[in-house]
Amino acid sequence: MKKGNIEQKEVTFKCLCGNTFKAMSTSKEDEIHVEICSQCHPFYTGKQGTATLTGNVEKFKQKYGMKN
Repeated sequence: MKKGNIEQKEVTFKCLCGNTFKAMSTSKEDEIHVEICSQCHPFYTGKQGTATLTGNVEKFKQKYGMKN
């Protein structure tokens, strides 16, 4: 890690969903564009597809002959 003083400044983050927020960063840019944030991420919005995950486990068990 770099020793000495690290300059941090307040930077505006803009998400593709339209959400903007400010945070401290060492970036030289004044504005950073991100693809996903806590407002649109499926984990935080509760729209995560757990039903598809259980289907994949069942397909795996059928394919390789594993029984419960």
